[in-house]
Amino acid sequence: MQCSIIVVDGHKTSIGKDLILSRQNWATSLSRGAVTTIETWDAKIADKPPIVQHADVEAGGVGTLLREIRKYGFCFLDGIEPTPDATERLLQSIGPIRNTHYGGFYDFTSDLSSKDTAYTSESLEPHTDNTYFTESAGLQALHLLSHTDGSGGESSLVDGFGAAARLFGQDIDAYRRLSFVPVYAHASGNDGISIQPANPHPVLSHSNDVQHLIQVRWNNADRAGLNCHYSDLDAWYDGAAKFDALISDPENQYWFQLKPGKLLIFDNWRVLHGRAAFTGKRRMAGGYIPRDDFISKFKATNMTPEEIMASTVTG
Repeated sequence: MQCSIIVVDGHKTSIGKDLILSRQNWATSLSRGAVTTIETWDAKIADKPPIVQHADVEAGGVGTLLREIRKYGFCFLDGIEPTPDATERLLQSIGPIRNTHYGGFYDFTSDLSSKDTAYTSESLEPHTDNTYFTESAGLQALHLLSHTDGSGGESSLVDGFGAAARLFGQDIDAYRRLSFVPVYAHASGNDGISIQPANPHPVLSHSNDVQHLIQVRWNNADRAGLNCHYSDLDAWYDGAAKFDALISDPENQYWFQLKPGKLLIFDNWRVLHGRAAFTGKRRMAGGYIPRDDFISKFKATNMTPEEIMASTVTG
């Protein structure tokens, strides 16, 4: 059975009854958000981190790259030319590079030109970027182009979804506090810049549709106040301390050294990243890709046209 809709300009659209009847189907809801099976991890992922070859992606394998990122929250792209041009082309094959007050595609050294700790040689604790934006970037890419006259600067990743699951098992009340208390954030280090999200967001955000965790927002450097009663502050900070202990636990941190020709791409809604202090001069390239464009490309390369239509016309 087909349901036909004719609009005033004469255009006719036919929609199968199964699509209409599946409007509130669980599988359709999962397809809308491109929800996939994920695999949480800890420091032991160092034994076999997700890696794809740049040549394979260039040959049409961007879907495989994005599938690994959806599964693990990150993936290395090995064999890419260690240049800004090659890095930018790869990112643009996924989606548009997000422009921010720091610019769009970045190619920088640690000179504090943007008045941000990322532009220094200091160590960085695990964090997600853009907590001060209404919508944090979906993907972030880091490509070390060179490191001269020094050493150090090892990178770290932490599975935020894995840490959240551990917190849920240890203290469900702490998990709930981090899920419901909205947190303010800000970017105000640069002259003429004062960015805050339209609404404060909790550390742990969940889908209203299928009730699963979709985002971790955590950045001690950018966090401002809490949108809660003073009597609830101690309880929130207790939960935050427990979450911080989990992401700071060496058993949950994957440490590695970035190197030229091996691009790192990770899900900024899931994976926290950090860095050890370093000496010398490092040149980094990379950029952000908006969340919606990331998920759109994932759907286009990993779902059938029928699955995409079902999640679109019924949504």
